[in-house]
Amino acid sequence: MKQIVVVIGDRLGKGQKVGAGVDAAGGKAIVIPGVAADMKLGDMMNAEQADLGISFCGSGGAGAITAQNKYGYKVRHGMRSIEEGETAIADGCTVLGFGFMDKEELGERLVKAFNKKYGNA
Repeated sequence: MKQIVVVIGDRLGKGQKVGAGVDAAGGKAIVIPGVAADMKLGDMMNAEQADLGISFCGSGGAGAITAQNKYGYKVRHGMRSIEEGETAIADGCTVLGFGFMDKEELGERLVKAFNKKYGNA
């Protein structure tokens, strides 16, 4: 099974819990350090050739939209639930923008959804 690489950018410099969930599900989490990390998401995904990117900010959009505009990633933003993220992956999105939601369960379930979508389970 290919290990998926997930980059996490959080406006407040968090994301460690989601990263732990990604790791627990067999993925490789890269948490961008520092405040405004969400705005670096596209650049870090491109540099790391990541499979999936997760952006967190108040609106759930800024970092995701920036990644889409700069690199053309398929994005869904403004999400507020894990289920919305799972649906976005099923629809082919590779950058997911959430309001603040640093939970291990989110990381685990998104990796599982990605593996299911791409036959990587």
